[in-house]
Amino acid sequence: MGSQPWAFLSGKQIPLEEAKVGIMTHALHYGTAVFEGIRGNWNDDSRKMVVFRLKEHYERLIRGCNILKIFPPKDLQMKDEINTFSVDDYIEITISLLKKCGYLQDVYIRPLAFKSEELVANLKLHELSSNFSLIIIPFGGYIDNDKAINCQTSSWRRPNDSMMPTGVKLSGLYTNSILAKTEAILGGYDEAILLNDEGTVSEGSGENLFMISGGEIITPAETDNCLLGITRDSVIQIARRELGIEVKKRKIQRSELYLADEIFLTGTAAHITSVGNLDNRKIGDGNKGEITQKLQKIYFDVVTGKREDYFDWCTQVEIN
Repeated sequence: MGSQPWAFLSGKQIPLEEAKVGIMTHALHYGTAVFEGIRGNWNDDSRKMVVFRLKEHYERLIRGCNILKIFPPKDLQMKDEINTFSVDDYIEITISLLKKCGYLQDVYIRPLAFKSEELVANLKLHELSSNFSLIIIPFGGYIDNDKAINCQTSSWRRPNDSMMPTGVKLSGLYTNSILAKTEAILGGYDEAILLNDEGTVSEGSGENLFMISGGEIITPAETDNCLLGITRDSVIQIARRELGIEVKKRKIQRSELYLADEIFLTGTAAHITSVGNLDNRKIGDGNKGEITQKLQKIYFDVVTGKREDYFDWCTQVEIN
């Protein structure tokens, strides 16, 4: 049997073309949703789909749901916080849908927990019903990782956590990223770098940022309003375990980036992507740096299931 596009919605698997929501759905109007982006990397040698850090993605999803009071019910007749899905439930739903779709190629897994009430002009989260959907689509490269990319410091600022929670993936928050990315692309760049309201570096439009200077690897601290990225955490651990480098988390001034030896971005979609040029200034020699290349090589081996010592990060799913 070949691959087929299926979705999970309202507690059951249905063909993707049947997965619909109404035009009055609250999340459509107000961005009251939490999502994750998860990679499934097809390993042709083992004939398995390797899903990277699935548990951690759903742990973060649930943290975002708690903030927005989104509690998708396991039983649609019982709508309360006790009846909602657990991390293990989400993992089971994902594995089942992967097998149902049957893709034998890299995929992007998009869970979405959202306020499903068909009601407008209501801003009271606790009064609104919730639902959960999951789609899986074939997905190749998001950014060209084979070369160093060209970035622009965006005119848009990353919101402060006191304005909107930045450590989780709230759908409404991503309008900020979309504005920054669109500005960069229309300006002839590949990606945007956002500063926070203090003017220090926060992240890319959809990635965390790392800077290498004098052999040190530095990334903005959590208090700089960056996403608490799972790829970011993976790189921090890989740098310690494989290169013996302890990543420093601190404020980074914009001008420090211009003087860095290397810059790279990390994210589920972007993997590890080198930055060769920022604001028309060459970073290092303009090519992928030595440390970036080492981390990139190790990371790709890990996420494709080629490193047994990192199997605890990988959920390997047999696709028949």
